[in-house]
Amino acid sequence: MQQKPQHIKVTHAGDVSAARSSARAMALGIGFTAIASEEVALAVSELASNLVKHASGGTIALLPLDVGMQIESHDEGSGIKDIDQALTDGFSTAGSLGFGLGTVNRLMDEFEISSRCSRANSGTDVICRRFVREDAARPLPVPLEFGAATRAHPLMTVNGDTFVIKRFGTSALIGVIDGLGHGPHALFAAQAARMYVEDHYNQPLLSIFAGVDRACHATRGVVMSLARFDWTPDLSEVVLTFSGIGNVEMSIVGKQEPLNFIIRRGILGAGAPTPVVTEHLWRPEYVMVLHSDGISARHKWSDIPELRNASVEVAAHRILQRLARKEDDATVIVARSKSLPGQSHE
Repeated sequence: MQQKPQHIKVTHAGDVSAARSSARAMALGIGFTAIASEEVALAVSELASNLVKHASGGTIALLPLDVGMQIESHDEGSGIKDIDQALTDGFSTAGSLGFGLGTVNRLMDEFEISSRCSRANSGTDVICRRFVREDAARPLPVPLEFGAATRAHPLMTVNGDTFVIKRFGTSALIGVIDGLGHGPHALFAAQAARMYVEDHYNQPLLSIFAGVDRACHATRGVVMSLARFDWTPDLSEVVLTFSGIGNVEMSIVGKQEPLNFIIRRGILGAGAPTPVVTEHLWRPEYVMVLHSDGISARHKWSDIPELRNASVEVAAHRILQRLARKEDDATVIVARSKSLPGQSHE
Protein backbone atom coordinates (compact mmCIF):
# COMPACT_ATOMS: atom_id res chain seq x y z
CA MET A 1 0.00 0.00 0.00
CA GLN A 2 1.41 3.37 -1.00
CA GLN A 3 2.04 5.64 1.97
CA LYS A 4 0.70 9.19 1.98
CA PRO A 5 2.41 12.23 3.55
CA GLN A 6 1.15 13.15 7.01
CA HIS A 7 1.32 16.49 8.85
CA ILE A 8 0.67 16.25 12.58
CA LYS A 9 0.03 19.27 14.80
CA VAL A 10 1.81 18.79 18.12
CA THR A 11 0.79 20.86 21.14
CA HIS A 12 0.55 18.41 24.07
CA ALA A 13 1.73 14.96 25.23
CA GLY A 14 -1.14 13.14 23.52
CA ASP A 15 0.02 14.47 20.16
CA VAL A 16 3.49 13.07 20.82
CA SER A 17 2.00 9.58 21.18
CA ALA A 18 -0.04 10.03 17.99
CA ALA A 19 3.02 11.16 16.02
CA ARG A 20 5.03 8.20 17.30
CA SER A 21 2.30 5.72 16.33
CA SER A 22 1.88 7.27 12.88
CA ALA A 23 5.64 7.16 12.26
CA ARG A 24 5.83 3.50 13.27
CA ALA A 25 2.93 2.56 11.00
CA MET A 26 4.37 4.47 8.03
CA ALA A 27 7.82 2.94 8.51
CA LEU A 28 6.39 -0.60 8.59
CA GLY A 29 4.32 0.17 5.49
CA ILE A 30 7.38 1.45 3.63
CA GLY A 31 9.30 -1.74 4.36
CA PHE A 32 11.44 -1.00 7.41
CA THR A 33 12.07 -3.91 9.77
CA ALA A 34 10.29 -3.95 13.12
CA ILE A 35 13.45 -2.77 14.88
CA ALA A 36 14.09 0.01 12.36
CA SER A 37 10.45 1.10 12.59
CA GLU A 38 10.80 1.43 16.37
CA GLU A 39 13.92 3.54 15.86
CA VAL A 40 12.06 5.82 13.44
CA ALA A 41 9.21 6.07 15.96
CA LEU A 42 11.68 6.96 18.72
CA ALA A 43 13.23 9.73 16.61
CA VAL A 44 9.79 11.19 15.90
CA SER A 45 8.89 10.92 19.57
CA GLU A 46 12.01 12.87 20.54
CA LEU A 47 11.29 15.59 17.98
CA ALA A 48 7.63 15.86 18.97
CA SER A 49 8.55 15.95 22.67
CA ASN A 50 10.92 18.83 21.98
CA LEU A 51 8.06 20.74 20.34
CA VAL A 52 6.00 20.45 23.52
CA LYS A 53 8.84 21.07 25.99
CA HIS A 54 10.73 23.86 24.25
CA ALA A 55 8.50 25.54 21.68
CA SER A 56 4.90 25.36 22.95
CA GLY A 57 4.04 23.21 19.97
CA GLY A 58 4.73 22.88 16.27
CA THR A 59 4.32 20.48 13.35
CA ILE A 60 5.74 17.05 12.53
CA ALA A 61 5.70 16.01 8.86
CA LEU A 62 6.08 12.35 7.84
CA LEU A 63 7.01 12.05 4.16
CA PRO A 64 7.50 8.70 2.36
CA LEU A 65 10.48 8.45 0.00
CA ASP A 66 11.25 5.92 -2.73
CA VAL A 67 13.85 4.23 -0.50
CA GLY A 68 12.90 5.41 2.96
CA MET A 69 11.26 8.17 4.93
CA GLN A 70 11.75 11.89 5.62
CA ILE A 71 10.77 13.47 8.93
CA GLU A 72 10.42 17.21 9.42
CA SER A 73 9.89 19.18 12.62
CA HIS A 74 8.95 22.87 12.47
CA ASP A 75 8.19 25.33 15.25
CA GLU A 76 8.09 29.05 15.92
CA GLY A 77 9.57 28.94 19.40
CA SER A 78 12.49 30.94 20.75
CA GLY A 79 15.05 28.98 18.74
CA ILE A 80 18.22 27.18 19.81
CA LYS A 81 21.08 29.49 20.74
CA ASP A 82 23.78 26.79 20.65
CA ILE A 83 22.98 23.99 18.17
CA ASP A 84 26.31 22.24 18.80
CA GLN A 85 25.51 21.92 22.50
CA ALA A 86 21.93 20.85 21.83
CA LEU A 87 23.23 17.94 19.71
CA THR A 88 25.25 16.62 22.65
CA ASP A 89 23.64 13.85 24.70
CA GLY A 90 23.01 14.93 28.25
CA PHE A 91 22.31 18.59 27.45
CA SER A 92 18.84 19.93 28.25
CA THR A 93 17.25 23.28 29.07
CA ALA A 94 13.98 21.75 30.26
CA GLY A 95 15.14 19.51 33.12
CA SER A 96 14.86 16.32 31.04
CA LEU A 97 17.59 13.79 30.26
CA GLY A 98 18.53 15.79 27.18
CA PHE A 99 18.87 12.89 24.78
CA GLY A 100 16.51 14.31 22.11
CA LEU A 101 18.53 15.74 19.23
CA GLY A 102 21.57 13.56 19.88
CA THR A 103 19.35 10.48 19.64
CA VAL A 104 17.70 11.71 16.44
CA ASN A 105 21.10 12.36 14.86
CA ARG A 106 22.25 8.81 15.66
CA LEU A 107 19.06 7.07 14.55
CA MET A 108 18.60 8.91 11.25
CA ASP A 109 20.87 8.60 8.21
CA GLU A 110 20.73 12.30 7.27
CA PHE A 111 20.13 15.20 9.64
CA GLU A 112 19.81 18.94 9.04
CA ILE A 113 18.91 21.61 11.59
CA SER A 114 18.49 25.37 11.41
CA SER A 115 17.38 27.75 14.14
CA ARG A 116 16.39 31.41 14.29
CA CYS A 117 16.62 33.38 17.52
CA SER A 118 15.73 36.97 16.54
CA ARG A 119 12.61 38.70 17.84
CA ALA A 120 11.20 39.13 14.35
CA ASN A 121 11.99 35.61 13.15
CA SER A 122 12.42 32.73 15.56
CA GLY A 123 11.95 28.97 15.52
CA THR A 124 13.70 25.71 14.69
CA ASP A 125 13.50 23.46 11.62
CA VAL A 126 14.77 19.88 11.57
CA ILE A 127 14.82 17.71 8.44
CA CYS A 128 16.07 14.15 8.68
CA ARG A 129 15.89 10.97 6.62
CA ARG A 130 16.15 7.25 7.25
CA PHE A 131 16.66 4.77 4.41
CA VAL A 132 15.62 1.13 4.19
CA ARG A 133 18.73 -0.91 4.82
CA GLU A 134 19.87 -4.23 3.44
CA ASP A 135 19.26 -7.15 5.77
CA ALA A 136 22.60 -7.52 7.54
CA ALA A 137 21.72 -10.89 9.08
CA ARG A 138 22.09 -13.00 5.94
CA PRO A 139 24.94 -15.53 6.31
CA LEU A 140 27.32 -14.74 3.45
CA PRO A 141 30.96 -15.72 2.88
CA VAL A 142 33.51 -13.17 4.06
CA PRO A 143 36.88 -13.11 2.24
CA LEU A 144 38.65 -11.15 5.00
CA GLU A 145 39.47 -11.49 8.68
CA PHE A 146 39.91 -8.74 11.25
CA GLY A 147 41.65 -8.55 14.60
CA ALA A 148 41.80 -5.63 17.03
CA ALA A 149 43.56 -4.67 20.23
CA THR A 150 43.29 -1.54 22.37
CA ARG A 151 44.42 -0.25 25.75
CA ALA A 152 44.18 2.95 27.77
CA HIS A 153 47.01 5.33 28.66
CA PRO A 154 48.97 3.48 31.38
CA LEU A 155 48.15 6.23 33.89
CA MET A 156 44.43 6.39 33.06
CA THR A 157 41.54 4.16 34.11
CA VAL A 158 39.50 4.72 30.92
CA ASN A 159 40.41 4.48 27.24
CA GLY A 160 40.01 7.49 24.94
CA ASP A 161 40.46 5.23 21.88
CA THR A 162 37.91 2.87 20.43
CA PHE A 163 37.30 0.87 17.24
CA VAL A 164 34.51 -0.45 15.02
CA ILE A 165 34.31 -3.73 13.07
CA LYS A 166 31.00 -4.33 11.27
CA ARG A 167 30.23 -7.04 8.69
CA PHE A 168 27.08 -6.82 6.56
CA GLY A 169 26.01 -8.48 3.34
CA THR A 170 28.97 -8.44 0.96
CA SER A 171 30.68 -5.61 2.85
CA ALA A 172 32.59 -4.82 6.01
CA LEU A 173 33.51 -1.55 7.74
CA ILE A 174 36.41 -1.11 10.12
CA GLY A 175 37.55 2.05 11.85
CA VAL A 176 39.78 3.44 14.59
CA ILE A 177 38.56 6.45 16.60
CA ASP A 178 40.77 8.53 18.89
CA GLY A 179 39.21 11.02 21.30
CA LEU A 180 41.41 14.07 21.79
CA GLY A 181 43.61 13.85 24.86
CA HIS A 182 43.12 11.17 27.50
CA GLY A 183 40.74 10.24 30.29
CA PRO A 184 36.95 10.63 30.67
CA HIS A 185 36.55 13.55 28.24
CA ALA A 186 38.37 11.66 25.48
CA LEU A 187 36.29 8.57 26.26
CA PHE A 188 33.05 10.59 26.01
CA ALA A 189 34.00 11.96 22.59
CA ALA A 190 35.21 8.61 21.24
CA GLN A 191 32.09 6.77 22.38
CA ALA A 192 29.81 9.43 20.84
CA ALA A 193 31.58 8.85 17.52
CA ARG A 194 31.54 5.06 17.86
CA MET A 195 27.80 4.95 18.55
CA TYR A 196 27.10 7.02 15.45
CA VAL A 197 29.29 4.83 13.24
CA GLU A 198 27.72 1.63 14.54
CA ASP A 199 24.23 2.99 13.86
CA HIS A 200 25.16 4.04 10.28
CA TYR A 201 27.83 1.55 9.25
CA ASN A 202 26.31 0.84 5.83
CA GLN A 203 26.06 4.48 4.73
CA PRO A 204 28.59 6.19 2.39
CA LEU A 205 31.78 7.22 4.17
CA LEU A 206 31.16 10.93 3.62
CA SER A 207 27.76 10.63 5.30
CA ILE A 208 29.27 8.81 8.27
CA PHE A 209 31.96 11.45 8.73
CA ALA A 210 29.36 14.24 8.55
CA GLY A 211 27.22 12.50 11.17
CA VAL A 212 30.17 11.92 13.49
CA ASP A 213 31.07 15.60 13.16
CA ARG A 214 27.56 16.49 14.37
CA ALA A 215 27.57 13.85 17.12
CA CYS A 216 30.85 15.16 18.53
CA HIS A 217 29.92 18.85 18.73
CA ALA A 218 30.41 20.14 22.28
CA THR A 219 32.80 17.26 23.03
CA ARG A 220 36.58 17.44 22.75
CA GLY A 221 36.24 15.96 19.29
CA VAL A 222 37.86 12.95 17.67
CA VAL A 223 40.11 11.92 14.82
CA MET A 224 39.05 8.89 12.82
CA SER A 225 39.86 6.72 9.83
CA LEU A 226 37.43 4.29 8.22
CA ALA A 227 38.05 1.52 5.70
CA ARG A 228 35.20 -0.21 3.88
CA PHE A 229 35.55 -3.48 1.98
CA ASP A 230 33.04 -4.53 -0.71
CA TRP A 231 33.35 -7.84 -2.52
CA THR A 232 31.60 -9.69 -5.31
CA PRO A 233 29.37 -12.65 -4.36
CA ASP A 234 31.91 -15.11 -5.77
CA LEU A 235 34.69 -13.39 -3.73
CA SER A 236 36.74 -12.86 -6.89
CA GLU A 237 37.16 -9.10 -6.34
CA VAL A 238 37.41 -6.92 -3.23
CA VAL A 239 37.35 -3.11 -3.36
CA LEU A 240 38.78 -1.05 -0.50
CA THR A 241 37.36 2.42 0.16
CA PHE A 242 39.23 4.60 2.64
CA SER A 243 38.92 8.01 4.26
CA GLY A 244 40.38 9.71 7.32
CA ILE A 245 40.47 12.90 9.36
CA GLY A 246 43.34 13.50 11.77
CA ASN A 247 46.23 11.24 12.65
CA VAL A 248 44.76 7.73 12.62
CA GLU A 249 47.17 6.06 10.22
CA MET A 250 46.79 3.22 7.75
CA SER A 251 49.50 1.09 6.15
CA ILE A 252 49.34 -1.75 3.62
CA VAL A 253 51.93 -4.50 3.81
CA GLY A 254 52.61 -6.54 0.68
CA LYS A 255 51.80 -3.94 -1.97
CA GLN A 256 54.03 -3.72 -5.03
CA GLU A 257 52.74 -0.37 -6.27
CA PRO A 258 52.05 2.78 -4.21
CA LEU A 259 48.47 3.29 -3.00
CA ASN A 260 47.42 6.89 -2.46
CA PHE A 261 45.57 7.15 0.87
CA ILE A 262 44.72 10.75 1.81
CA ILE A 263 44.15 11.68 5.46
CA ARG A 264 43.15 15.30 5.97
CA ARG A 265 44.10 17.33 9.03
CA GLY A 266 41.26 18.33 11.32
CA ILE A 267 39.06 17.35 14.25
CA LEU A 268 35.60 15.85 13.89
CA GLY A 269 33.29 17.89 16.09
CA ALA A 270 35.25 21.09 15.54
CA GLY A 271 34.56 22.03 11.94
CA ALA A 272 36.64 19.34 10.25
CA PRO A 273 37.13 19.62 6.49
CA THR A 274 35.33 17.23 4.15
CA PRO A 275 37.45 14.06 4.01
CA VAL A 276 38.86 12.64 0.79
CA VAL A 277 37.48 9.23 -0.18
CA THR A 278 39.66 6.95 -2.32
CA GLU A 279 38.99 3.52 -3.82
CA HIS A 280 41.53 0.76 -4.41
CA LEU A 281 41.50 -2.82 -5.63
CA TRP A 282 42.37 -5.09 -2.72
CA ARG A 283 44.80 -7.90 -3.49
CA PRO A 284 44.98 -11.22 -1.60
CA GLU A 285 48.59 -10.61 -0.52
CA TYR A 286 47.77 -7.33 1.24
CA VAL A 287 47.71 -6.91 5.01
CA MET A 288 46.24 -3.70 6.45
CA VAL A 289 47.31 -2.13 9.73
CA LEU A 290 45.03 0.68 10.95
CA HIS A 291 46.14 2.38 14.16
CA SER A 292 45.88 5.44 16.38
CA ASP A 293 48.91 7.63 17.06
CA GLY A 294 49.40 5.71 20.30
CA ILE A 295 51.18 3.11 18.14
CA SER A 296 54.71 4.06 17.15
CA ALA A 297 55.28 4.37 13.39
CA ARG A 298 59.08 4.15 13.66
CA HIS A 299 59.46 0.65 12.27
CA LYS A 300 58.84 -1.49 9.21
CA TRP A 301 55.60 -3.45 9.29
CA SER A 302 57.25 -6.08 7.10
CA ASP A 303 59.57 -6.81 10.05
CA ILE A 304 56.65 -8.05 12.19
CA PRO A 305 56.27 -11.77 11.37
CA GLU A 306 52.94 -12.12 13.19
CA LEU A 307 51.24 -10.10 10.46
CA ARG A 308 51.44 -13.18 8.22
CA ASN A 309 52.15 -16.24 10.36
CA ALA A 310 49.75 -15.71 13.26
CA SER A 311 46.03 -15.09 13.61
CA VAL A 312 44.92 -11.49 13.13
CA GLU A 313 43.98 -11.31 16.82
CA VAL A 314 47.46 -12.39 17.85
CA ALA A 315 49.03 -10.00 15.33
CA ALA A 316 47.05 -7.04 16.71
CA HIS A 317 47.94 -7.84 20.31
CA ARG A 318 51.64 -8.32 19.49
CA ILE A 319 51.72 -4.91 17.77
CA LEU A 320 50.06 -3.36 20.83
CA GLN A 321 52.56 -5.03 23.19
CA ARG A 322 55.63 -4.01 21.20
CA LEU A 323 54.77 -0.61 19.75
CA ALA A 324 52.25 1.11 22.06
CA ARG A 325 53.53 4.44 23.37
CA LYS A 326 53.77 4.81 27.14
CA GLU A 327 52.19 8.29 27.10
CA ASP A 328 49.01 7.60 25.09
CA ASP A 329 45.96 5.43 24.53
CA ALA A 330 46.64 2.92 21.76
CA THR A 331 44.50 0.96 19.28
CA VAL A 332 45.26 -1.21 16.26
CA ILE A 333 43.21 -3.25 13.76
CA VAL A 334 44.77 -5.83 11.44
CA ALA A 335 42.86 -6.82 8.28
CA ARG A 336 43.95 -9.66 6.01
CA SER A 337 42.55 -11.90 3.29
CA LYS A 338 41.60 -15.38 4.39
CA SER A 339 43.50 -18.47 3.25
CA LEU A 340 46.64 -16.80 1.92
CA PRO A 341 48.91 -19.32 0.19
CA GLY A 342 51.45 -20.63 2.68
CA GLN A 343 49.80 -18.89 5.62
CA SER A 344 49.85 -20.58 9.01
CA HIS A 345 48.37 -19.54 12.35
CA GLU A 346 49.68 -19.88 15.85
